[in-house]
Amino acid sequence: MDKALQTMIDNMPEKTGKSLMEWKKMLKKMSFSKHSEAVNFLKKEHNVTHGFANTIVVLSKEENESPIELVKSQYDGKENLLAIYEGLLAVVKEFGKDVTITPKKTSVSIIRKKQFALIKPATKTRIDLGLKFKDKPTTERLKNSGPFGTMCTHRVTLTNTNEIDNELKKWLLESYQNAD
Repeated sequence: MDKALQTMIDNMPEKTGKSLMEWKKMLKKMSFSKHSEAVNFLKKEHNVTHGFANTIVVLSKEENESPIELVKSQYDGKENLLAIYEGLLAVVKEFGKDVTITPKKTSVSIIRKKQFALIKPATKTRIDLGLKFKDKPTTERLKNSGPFGTMCTHRVTLTNTNEIDNELKKWLLESYQNAD
């Protein structure tokens, strides 16, 4: 399991008043049609911060799969992309202890107070990196979000680790700074 995620789970009882298992049991009894409804419920009704609420909801949906298993299944048959994924994680982890890495079934959300990036193995040879900006024009490399819809405003396609360059690192940092 990602160290930051494990720390978050370990700190959950102190920071939220309940363990992850207690939150999962409670959410299992409830019915939400959208992910955001469950997150907003935890935030409004239980004063849980967005990062914890999002993590609780994601992990309650993925009941039988650990974060490591989720990532492993995303890259099954796409192992050549793991170096890119790990390179992106290394960059965002340098931004601060407030970065939360939340694996889901088909992607990995990178969250500060809000999601600022999304890593998704799009094909066997390409990762799509979604980023969230305010009023930033698209370029040939920094494209429209496309398949990410409203989760991200922009998308960068990556096919090798050399593309994790200074320009991309600046975009990641800018997106992180916007998510405070």
